[in-house]
Amino acid sequence: MKNTLMSAVCAAGLALLGVQCIAQISNPDADRTAMIELGKQFDTAEKLYNYFVDQAGSNTGISYDNMPDWSGVYSWQFPPAGLAYDTFQEPGELADVKLYPEYQQKYEERVALRDAGIEFDPLGNCQPPGAPRGLSEPFLREYAIQPHQTWLMNEVASETRRIYTDGRAHLNELDRFPTHDGDSIGFWTSDHQLVVHTNQLQWGMYQRGQPDYSDQIELVEVYQKADDKTLVLHVWAYDPEVLMEPWYTRKEYIQLTNTDKQIRMHYWYCFDGQNNAVEEQEDGSTNFIDFDFD
Repeated sequence: MKNTLMSAVCAAGLALLGVQCIAQISNPDADRTAMIELGKQFDTAEKLYNYFVDQAGSNTGISYDNMPDWSGVYSWQFPPAGLAYDTFQEPGELADVKLYPEYQQKYEERVALRDAGIEFDPLGNCQPPGAPRGLSEPFLREYAIQPHQTWLMNEVASETRRIYTDGRAHLNELDRFPTHDGDSIGFWTSDHQLVVHTNQLQWGMYQRGQPDYSDQIELVEVYQKADDKTLVLHVWAYDPEVLMEPWYTRKEYIQLTNTDKQIRMHYWYCFDGQNNAVEEQEDGSTNFIDFDFD
């Protein structure tokens, strides 16, 4: 019997991915509850990732003759609450996340200012969204798969995350430094799930009007095609400075109909027009730099 990630987790009563697992659950909330509880069993992202490694056993890896088809141009499926990191957030409500008091207060203050029309977005300074924010940007994305490496490409800031699946470990601790996209390693299961662990991330915010994360954040992600047009992501965020417990959410990316091949990823340079250069004001609002209407 194959000891795949999906079969092992399903056998434990925790639905991860795949039709077999999802079909066993009649209550849609049960899948979320199971994933939250799974994340809480481990106090670090590394331990959750290593659990998946152990469950997958030797049934890992892909070859050029056995690769999933993630071709095409995709876009993030908006959740009910709009531009929210957490798919399960209800419209008009705060995200259901357990933050330490300092960060909870900052989150609530940010939302209050946004509702009053005062908001600054670091993307206005031409910063890339990075991870995990880039997981919920509503623009185009593509994927390039090779046996040893997978590229997750986001049109925003022409950003590319590289997932190394050739068995390498993370960088030596002495060589580590935080970046917007961090360092990502992963593996493929025999069910064509891509399992990823990311560390060495830079601080940022999950999305506009969402909480902050620190440079201690680490991610575990599991990707798989649910059908010909839907790529599903399960993601757990661990952040000992900000989060009291792991933050789990589920995302879907939909392949766009593109029969005439006119939908394309474009190079993104946010300073190509004077109305794109902005700066943060003392009250936290945004203003254009050297902009006029002449």
